[in-house]
Amino acid sequence: MHLPPDNRSLSPHTGYTRAHWETAADTLLAAVEPYATEDRALYHFPGDRESWSGRLSDGLEGYARTLLLAAFRRDETALQRYADGLAAGVSGAWPRVEHRSQPLVEAASIALALRLTRPLLWDRLDDGVRQRAAAWLGDALTAEAWPCNWELFPVTVGGFLQEIGHETEKSRKAIDRGLERIEDWYVGDGWYTDGDGRKYDYYNGWAMHLYPVLHAWLAQDERLLDLYGGRLSRHLEDYARLFGGDGAPMHQGRSLTYRFATTAPLWLGALTGRTPLPPGETRRLASGALKYFLERGAVDTNGLLTLGWQGPDEAVLQGYSGPASPYWASKGFLGLLLPADHEVWTSAEEPAPAERTDAVTALAAPNWLLQSTSSDGLVRLHNHGSEDVRYDPYYTRLAYSTATEPSPSYDNSVIVGADPSRTDIVPLGVGEGWVASRHSAGDGVRVTSVVLAHGAVEVRAHLVAGAEPGTPVRVTGWACRDGARAEIRPAAGLSRELTGVTGDSATLFIALARLTAEPEPAPLDELVTVRVDDEDGIRARWSDGREVRVRLADGEDVEVRATARA
Repeated sequence: MHLPPDNRSLSPHTGYTRAHWETAADTLLAAVEPYATEDRALYHFPGDRESWSGRLSDGLEGYARTLLLAAFRRDETALQRYADGLAAGVSGAWPRVEHRSQPLVEAASIALALRLTRPLLWDRLDDGVRQRAAAWLGDALTAEAWPCNWELFPVTVGGFLQEIGHETEKSRKAIDRGLERIEDWYVGDGWYTDGDGRKYDYYNGWAMHLYPVLHAWLAQDERLLDLYGGRLSRHLEDYARLFGGDGAPMHQGRSLTYRFATTAPLWLGALTGRTPLPPGETRRLASGALKYFLERGAVDTNGLLTLGWQGPDEAVLQGYSGPASPYWASKGFLGLLLPADHEVWTSAEEPAPAERTDAVTALAAPNWLLQSTSSDGLVRLHNHGSEDVRYDPYYTRLAYSTATEPSPSYDNSVIVGADPSRTDIVPLGVGEGWVASRHSAGDGVRVTSVVLAHGAVEVRAHLVAGAEPGTPVRVTGWACRDGARAEIRPAAGLSRELTGVTGDSATLFIALARLTAEPEPAPLDELVTVRVDDEDGIRARWSDGREVRVRLADGEDVEVRATARA
């Protein structure tokens, strides 16, 4: 990808400007064109992998997700190609939208693109094509959605169809139904779960916020925009802290192959005027993420997005991931809807939160603790509240960061016996410099955990109960990547190999851990001292004189008390 020269006066942190985003969009659009079918209705990208929906659905996905990119770019030449594909698709080339089917997802992208570019695409189609397209999209109004972010796809389709006067009553009902449904999953402070349970990840931003806010903005519905825009603005206060100083988004959650779609809520806040972030910080965060991926193999030598995180990586894929799935990254180009003279493009870049100062930030809704250090720009996420419906390393590990990724060896885990699972997570609170939870480790075993964080240092305490006496316990730390270094060593209850055994009732294991990219960090012993007060209490004293006392008990809340610095 041949990008323009860096502009360090306007963008001292990334060098990227609007021209870089435009070039990236143009390159991606040009690269996909050779893979369109002759009628341009489907895009079949190379590779042996198919999603579980099959080749035809994957081809529709290629059309819909790259159309979204063309819509954000407002590329009239490309949009004409997609107009030809639309005519062929709704004349029989596309699969129908059915209950809980992948075409429902793609119908939302197509409807959103048509709504955003109506004068450039939809209004130029002949009446027959418009009627067939509206009928094809119309099936999405009554199609059953999976009970998660999918509920917003009929909302997005309904918004467009209502605007053009097609099935207006059905459209209104679909909009109302979907928006009512997501209220069940709003937990406050700008956070939604992705359906029932405690599933917190990037779907909060690139789906649960994106579709309602865009619908309200396009419909010019100030009441809805105040509601959903207010939630988005609150979320961005936390969200900006999930990006590392090198631009990396936090490596947590599913569908990570969408990569710089993580920037969509940043742009959305600027587009709708619902953001607490200065314009220069918005662009710095978004451009940092784009640059991070472009410099690390996200785009192959043919200009195509690969299936993976940095480069190709099957570990981050799901069964629904097909060859065109990465093009949901198109959402990251939402900022191109902002005119070139908008302050988000013209303001000088400002430092990201991870670059400004060390911080330990409590996020109450997901029960997370964010720990960032400005000396190396690393951000660590201590997860004591998020899990999928099953054990999933991208949801349920104890910690994630912008410089590591979950490994097959079960990093950031407490392994009781031979069981590395962590299910039925019960949040026990989060506060200034601490976070706690309880989880099941199989066969009636319960693990109560608390993390204390200061600077780059962590004190991790785990109370294991319900295991047979003599059951081995192993505590693991960070799996390194991107130049970071990890340390973990026992503070109590563990051998030098970070293993121990359970006693008759409950056994306390304590480890000191650190993830850092500093070249010569101070020894851990100089930064914190830990001692056990009794069998379920610990006392940690940081180098600045502040002391924290913690009491853990099986089946009870965790008690944390901090004293002032000496």
